Amino acid sequence: MSRSAFERRGLTFESEAAACGQPLLFCSGSQTARRAASRFFPAYFRSVNFLGSTVSESPDHFALLGLERGFALDPAALEQAFVRAQSKVHPDRFASASAAEKRVAMQWSAAVNGAHQALKSPLRRAAYLCELHGAPIEAETQTAMPSDFLQQQMLWREALDDAGDEGAVRQVIEQVAHAHAALISDLARLLDQEHDYAGAAKQVRQLLFLDKMQRDFAQRAGADDRADELTS
Repeated sequence: MSRSAFERRGLTFESEAAACGQPLLFCSGSQTARRAASRFFPAYFRSVNFLGSTVSESPDHFALLGLERGFALDPAALEQAFVRAQSKVHPDRFASASAAEKRVAMQWSAAVNGAHQALKSPLRRAAYLCELHGAPIEAETQTAMPSDFLQQQMLWREALDDAGDEGAVRQVIEQVAHAHAALISDLARLLDQEHDYAGAAKQVRQLLFLDKMQRDFAQRAGADDRADELTS
């Protein structure tokens, strides 16, 4: 449907986007926007029949960047896919395009940036895969943790409090980093080999705890370094 047809009905492209509850380029009735969007990622649109009348969903992050879905992801391949996708939709490429195409390009550019950020982080990538397969993380409500995991966290925090020098602090930080890396490795097994998304979601919740602990410990180490500088 053209812009003039929308306006004759007293509508705008933006109002239809609001009505369907999704960004403009994902609305099944926005024909002009869909035609513009299909120029950017034709292979994806063909694969899901996006130009048909029944599809009104956005692509997942992997499909958007042309990557195979999975937790194991080569960082260099991700960066190449991001640059390739962003080069197709950067708003600067559409300076002389129609207003509808400019809006679609901006939406695609934002979607590509969001996909890149989500997949770049192992923690966010794992959480996203769990969500895609019906195993939401729900960290705010699913707060139960294995008792041995919680006990180990307490021991690490006590060890950090008792650390008398920089070497002892670094040792505790390295122990947490090792546990963090072990969880990442375990997630690769659960997600890519066993496809145990519910089990992976539990691991992600533990990883969230360790991720916060790493940041807290790093901040503590930095604060101690600054205190040493002030008193030396």
